[in-house]
This record gives sequence, structure tokens and C-alpha cells, in this order.
Amino acid sequence: MIANLKTLASSQFAARRARLMETLGSGAIILTAGHDQSRNNDVDHEFRQQSSFWYLTGFDEPDAVAVLRPGSDQPYALFVRPFEARFEIWVGFRAGVEGATEQLGADLAFSIEELAEELPKLLDEVETVHYSLGSDEQVDKLVNDLVAQRRSGAQRGGIPLLSITEPRSIIDQMRLIKSPEEIELMQIASDISAQGFETAMRTTKPGVYEFQVQTEMEAQFRRLGSPRNGYPSIVASGDNACILHYIKNRAEMREGDLLLIDAGAEWEFYTADVTRTWPVSGKFTPEQRAVYDIVLDAQLQAIAAIAPGVAVNKAHEVALRVLVQGLVDLGGLTGEVDTLIEDKAYSPYYMHGTSHWLGLDVHDAGQYRSGDIPTELREGMVFTVEPGLYFGTQAPDSPEHLKGIGIRIEDDVLVTADGCRVLTANIPKSVADMEALVGTA
Repeated sequence: MIANLKTLASSQFAARRARLMETLGSGAIILTAGHDQSRNNDVDHEFRQQSSFWYLTGFDEPDAVAVLRPGSDQPYALFVRPFEARFEIWVGFRAGVEGATEQLGADLAFSIEELAEELPKLLDEVETVHYSLGSDEQVDKLVNDLVAQRRSGAQRGGIPLLSITEPRSIIDQMRLIKSPEEIELMQIASDISAQGFETAMRTTKPGVYEFQVQTEMEAQFRRLGSPRNGYPSIVASGDNACILHYIKNRAEMREGDLLLIDAGAEWEFYTADVTRTWPVSGKFTPEQRAVYDIVLDAQLQAIAAIAPGVAVNKAHEVALRVLVQGLVDLGGLTGEVDTLIEDKAYSPYYMHGTSHWLGLDVHDAGQYRSGDIPTELREGMVFTVEPGLYFGTQAPDSPEHLKGIGIRIEDDVLVTADGCRVLTANIPKSVADMEALVGTA
């Protein structure tokens, strides 16, 4: 079944802009889009809009600049690439200046070629500019030139440009709390990912290559309407599962291997992020099963601890304690759990955090702490829970019978009013469910 063609209404983007302007209160806000990036020779990489620009405009073309002016009777100006009929046959539709007002809701629209001339006019009486310096070379230069010009003009009675402030933290905090509409899009991304993962499990068997499983999984993503992945898929069998960001995906899978896949489909710019680990031959060995049960128990206990008001690092603390006790039980570590945690003796076997924010980016916007105080979970936040254990070359003291085992289990979790909801709950992760699927294609 093709996913419901759900998207965000233009009113959602307008509401976000209004909220940002209300929060910042005065001055002008400058937002920059992404640019085409060269892949090789005269071929560009597929364009994907810069996430915060998309969040506030819903505009998916490169080389654009948005200017928001709180209190103005024309608060939203948009600079875009002009429509040119002769380019349409090569690159397809462009909104152009007319589309910026008629389709995207801009109060004022200009060609991006007019930026140097029109931007100073829009900022003529503004004393504060909210702009992320370093986000765009051309805009950086224009803003710096404007500061110098206004400083000189102030000596003759003009209005000085008093400050340039960073708006990113405000936008990031907005993005951190997902609206019901955003949650629906993330659920669609999760549901598409679920079907891709089931296809991958069914395709897995000895003698198949990692990239062949990847192909079947991502083909299912595309069949169901996802235009792209949220990040490059990790399809890692055998020892490769102990490489956290392995993306070569070229090895042949062997009898007795585990296969770890970390992947997520994107839907309307929102991504899922899922990891599952299963046996290539369809049956865990006793050693693999022992490690898997520990990681699964760590994940389930961490998810059970999630609720509004809980610190964001609570899931990591809960999972870590289970993992360290498991390492002691397996013979990988010796000593008291509290001491082993304090000394970080577990780090050769578990070297990453348990959670990160999720949304428009796979490692999404948002603070994890303010000073020494961890961020408190609130309804509408979405983050991953992904404990793992790895007995690869980075852990030379691994028990012999565990060497080469790498297991991670990851789900996407929404904080709700009274606890949490696992968006990716329909992706098999019990031993029985996975063993029943593997190799059945």
C-alpha cells in the first residue's frame, strides 16, 4: 500500500514564522536555504533543503533567502531563483518570484539576483538582525557590509545596526516539540521503514551480499512513497556490525553471522531511525542470543523510564546499568557495577550514547542540557533509544566466544502526556518474530 500522501499545510509554516517573530519580538530575521553541491564534474548531488529553512518556509529550492520583519505590515519577504522557461526543460519547475507570493505566502518576493540591492532596504530601520553568521558566504558579506555602512551613517544621524544575534537556539527549541501534524508524518516514515525492514529480514540468508539486502529494503521504501533515506543505510554483517557507521555494505553474508541494519525512510522531510540485528542463518547461536537478550532488556527498561518531567539522559543511565551488569554476567567485565560505570570500563563494548533527538534531521535540533542540567522531557519530543554491545577489534579483551558479535536495537520514541509511545513498535525485534521472518522471501 502506498503511504497516504500526507503533507503539511501552508498554514503550518505561517504559524511557525509568526511564532518565531513573536518570540524574537523585534529586529529582522534572515534565513538562508541550502545550495546545490557538486558531486563530480558538472553533476550535482540530489538537493535536499536545509532543515530549519524548510521548517519555516516549506520551500524546497536552493539559493533562497527569507527575511522576517516582526511588526511590519509586510513581514515575510522571500528571495528566490527566477523562473526561466529555457531552464525548465533541464531542471523542471521553479516557483519563481510569482510563485513565492502566490504559492508560498510571501508578502514580498524578489529574484535572488536582487539580494544585494534589496536586502539593505528591507533592513533600513532595523537595529537588530537575527542571523546565523557562517551559514551563507554571500549573506555574511552583505550583513558585514551593512554593519559598516550603518556605523558610518550613525555619525550623521542615521540608525545604527546595534547587534547581530544568533537565532538558531530559538528555532531549535521550536523544532524540539513536534506538533500533531509532525508526529503523523514521523509515524508514516516509521511505518514505511517497518515494511522495508521486514523485506530485509525476509531477504537475508547466507551467500547474499549486504548491498542486495539494502537494495530490497530501500526499494520498498521507494515503492511506498519515501523519496529518500534520512541517512545512508548501515547494512553490516559479521565483524562489520562492530563498526558504528559502516556504510560500504559490500560483504557477503555467511552462515553464523549476525546482520545489523541501521536505516530509516524519510517522509515529507521527517525521518525514521531504526536499528535491528538478526541472524543471517535464521537462528541465533546461544552466545548471540545471550548478548541480544541483554541489549533488548536494556532497551525495554530504558523505554519504560520515559515520561514527561524525566531528564533526557535517564534512558541512557537505565540502559547503561543493564548493559554493564550484562557484561559482568558474560565475563567481559569484572567488578561492581557502580564502580565499572564510574570508571567507564564498559566503553570498549559500548562507546556511544543511548539517545538523540529525531525529526527533520536524524540527529535533530535541540539542546541536551543547559549548563550541567539535563533537558527535561516534554510531551511532543521524539528521540531514539538505541543501546548496543560490540565485541569487535576495539575490545581486544572480549571473551573468545563473543568476539565478532555486534548488536544494536533502536526505536523512535515519542514523549506523550502520560508516558511514551514507540513510533517504530511494529518492526519485529523479539527473537521469535525475527527468526520466523529471516530468509522467507
